[in-house]
Amino acid sequence: MLLKRLQPMMFQARRNYVELMFQVMGRALQAISDVDEPTREEVRALPEGFLFEMQVMPNGPKLIVEHTGDGKLHFHGDTAPRPVDLSIQFKHMAHAFLVLSFQEKTSVAFANDRMLVDGDVSYAVRMTRVLNRLESFILPKLVAQRAVKEYPADIHLPEKLMSSARIYLKVATQFVETVRA
Repeated sequence: MLLKRLQPMMFQARRNYVELMFQVMGRALQAISDVDEPTREEVRALPEGFLFEMQVMPNGPKLIVEHTGDGKLHFHGDTAPRPVDLSIQFKHMAHAFLVLSFQEKTSVAFANDRMLVDGDVSYAVRMTRVLNRLESFILPKLVAQRAVKEYPADIHLPEKLMSSARIYLKVATQFVETVRA
């Protein structure tokens, strides 16, 4: 009886968590493209105007970022200005929660058929590398190792601390600007 009452609250809590993580990830993707040259190199290979979406099917939370040129990403929130070029979709809220709470690696979720890719697979691989690099910077190493397929060997503690501080500062600034608007 108690479980039946708690289930809707648990589902709503998961949904709220996923929505918040998409907001943070979208802003962090924009921020990392400002502060990290290897990320900009990865993004430069995408066509200018490229729109990337990550969402929970069928009408769940989503994030949309655009390559605006020179390796820079711009976070659009959950509204695309035009049709997206690449969409990575979680099949269920529970699947998104597992990945975004770092209980399951993205590669494992894909292997377990919890996600769909709609678009060019080579672009999906590139965006996954960008997401993995972002997670490697903004998460503690122990958590990041659970989240990404392989923790980058080229990220050392001083660089990680400086980059993560710059990313978090930019994310916080974007949240404040959104509240002011």
